[in-house]
Amino acid sequence: MIADDHPLLRSGIAAVLAGTPRFALVAEACDGLEAVELYRQHRPDITLMDLQMPGRNGIEATSAILELNPKAHVIILTTYSGDVQVTRGLKAGASGYILKNLARTDLSDYIMAVHAGQRTLPPQIACALASSFQDDALSKREIQVLRAVADGNSNQKVGASLGLSEDTIKAHMKTILQKLDARDRTHAVMIALRRGYWEAN
Repeated sequence: MIADDHPLLRSGIAAVLAGTPRFALVAEACDGLEAVELYRQHRPDITLMDLQMPGRNGIEATSAILELNPKAHVIILTTYSGDVQVTRGLKAGASGYILKNLARTDLSDYIMAVHAGQRTLPPQIACALASSFQDDALSKREIQVLRAVADGNSNQKVGASLGLSEDTIKAHMKTILQKLDARDRTHAVMIALRRGYWEAN
């Protein structure tokens, strides 16, 4: 089963799978809610799950499918390579996590590996995940501060919106810059976006 809100991408993946006799596409879902319902109906061996979908995102849909069947094989198929998103997907019970720019032959091989019970990650994803084991994860409060800063607010305005003093915001920003090894506020925002903090929060 393929779950993705972009019809063109679904048809592209369907075409790739159709060229391999080992696969049969049993269902296509355009959002997370439909993905869970179609899984309930068809019980596919493998579900390719997009992360960002309307109604219910891929992480939530994956969790719901694993509640229906703890042995379900869900592969997150996405453009997001940030370690925060990878961690959330795997914690939700996904069997794998691959990027949409994966070569056609690699996709087929990866699906077969997951079906065989392997839980492997492509090198690019594994490298991103390895960094998450360092002591550099942002707290929920730090993500709130950085998102407010990203909107162009001064420390004073951020403090006022969060009910904190300007000095407290400065202290948070200092910690954020250290954790992300960022040069300045703008650089910190770019790193947080790349690592998937926005989507995860």
